[in-house]
Amino acid sequence: MRVGVDKERCVGAGMCALTAPDVFTQDDDGLSEVLPGRATAAGEHPLVKEAVRACPVGAVSLAVED
Repeated sequence: MRVGVDKERCVGAGMCALTAPDVFTQDDDGLSEVLPGRATAAGEHPLVKEAVRACPVGAVSLAVED
């Protein structure tokens, strides 16, 4: 599984970074992003699914890798 953040949709609420701070952070503009090297391993992180659910605008997603 791979986690991602849609920067076009993100409003900077920071719920993902609060829920799973070792996977997500916020950039200088306040928009969320996945920490380097965490995108593919994040699917195994216990709080990533909660972070996806907590995003108020649905900018955080999990996808199955091909």
